[in-house]
Amino acid sequence: MAIATKRAVIRERTLRTDRWWIPQLTTAVGLLLFIGYSTWRAFEGAHYYAAPYVSPFYSPCLAADCVPMKGGADWAVVGDWWRLSPALLVLVFPLGFRLTCYYYRKAYYRAFWASPPACAVAEPHTRYTGETRFPLVLQNLHRYFFYLAIPVAGILSYDAVLGFRDADGRWGHVGLGTLVLLANVLLIWAYTLSCHSCRHIVGGRLKHFSKHPVRYRAWQFVGRLNERHMLLAWCSLASVGLADLYVYLVASGAFADPRLF
Repeated sequence: MAIATKRAVIRERTLRTDRWWIPQLTTAVGLLLFIGYSTWRAFEGAHYYAAPYVSPFYSPCLAADCVPMKGGADWAVVGDWWRLSPALLVLVFPLGFRLTCYYYRKAYYRAFWASPPACAVAEPHTRYTGETRFPLVLQNLHRYFFYLAIPVAGILSYDAVLGFRDADGRWGHVGLGTLVLLANVLLIWAYTLSCHSCRHIVGGRLKHFSKHPVRYRAWQFVGRLNERHMLLAWCSLASVGLADLYVYLVASGAFADPRLF
């Protein structure tokens, strides 16, 4: 019996017969829409506070020229020399966290660079260096961006709590914006805690779970969130954009925030 010594020659780019390119196209459109909207809002530098709501794109507001926020903390650490939008001082942290996220890497590598286009689809690039060269070697900063994302999520939680106060500072206010900010911060926390780096930090280096029952339970919880990391990545991306849009519409006078309680 003759034994084949060469690999079969397949001239087709792929033998897949399904529409494998649809998820990549959908991903590209979704990311481009968010990038376009968030870029406009980040550079606008206005309509980011409608008492008691503050846009997650602008929190914490670190510039000295930030709009005074009644009842909120004064986070200003940057003096009058800063002339650009205050959002540019804070968005670098959540942006870096998402940009280096393991899921988002897969998403935009496939959608924009076709590296690879999809499973069982030939890659158009002749060379592959992975994440060993600049700028992709910077993806290794993901864990450090995770550390920075935690306090940002904490501050957004503080903002969500302030959403239960009315414009005069009295507690007990529940408006539609209150629920919008609350839903956003819950999704932000779920996405942040579902991060692969978080799962490794919680229990990745433990050799005997029986000796660390608390960390083991925490690892199990984070693991269950991690199973839905892709879903949480998209849901939290949509929620942060919608939360900013809601504050923008109220602050610009497009409509009044309806009070529910």
